[in-house]
Amino acid sequence: MKTIGLIGGMSWESTIPYYQIINNTVKETLGGLHSAKIILYSVEFDEIEKCQASGEWSKSGEILGDAAVKLEKAGADFILICTNTMHKVAPQIQSMISIPVIHIADATADALQEAGIKKVALLGTRYTMQQDFYKQKLINRGFEVLIPEDSAIEEVNRIIFEELCVGKICDKSRDYYSKVIDTLKQNGAEAVILGCTEIGLLVSQEDSSLPIFDTTLIHAQKATELALKN
Repeated sequence: MKTIGLIGGMSWESTIPYYQIINNTVKETLGGLHSAKIILYSVEFDEIEKCQASGEWSKSGEILGDAAVKLEKAGADFILICTNTMHKVAPQIQSMISIPVIHIADATADALQEAGIKKVALLGTRYTMQQDFYKQKLINRGFEVLIPEDSAIEEVNRIIFEELCVGKICDKSRDYYSKVIDTLKQNGAEAVILGCTEIGLLVSQEDSSLPIFDTTLIHAQKATELALKN
């Protein structure tokens, strides 16, 4: 079994499901007392968020790159960045290590392709929805990507940072996300990507009029697949 390196803490609320999903999948696959070999480096999220807000992406890349270097030295065989937004600096992180970074958008594209989806809605932080570092990965794989209108982008983003990242789950916010998804469905989306690792804490399939692709689940299951691959 290979050793999985996790860069977590962005937020730690969504890092917990990574640990649970990976270990549950290993247990379901191998049975008995089997569990995953995981090394976790959990960063200080306030420091990272300040870099995001001020546009200091290179600085945040150095912080996460340093975490990746330490994970490699500790014996990780590959790295997962347990957040969608910080994949903006994935190339910078990859340049600092010799083991692979498993990109969350690539794993999501694989799942979408397997399901035969062509036009997909994307929810996430405003960075993920509005910038190209994530969307372009999907577009390059042949997907058409829809995002909400500007006012909805701001509210989806606010709910992530002011509620979900601090463990606050509100029915009102769940209803809001459901309405945003309904609108994206009306615009032609065939499925919706929960493109922030916190959104799955709020929205489940029963809350969505579209099939959901939860990036936390997809990414964690991809890690397990790679860890168990001969």
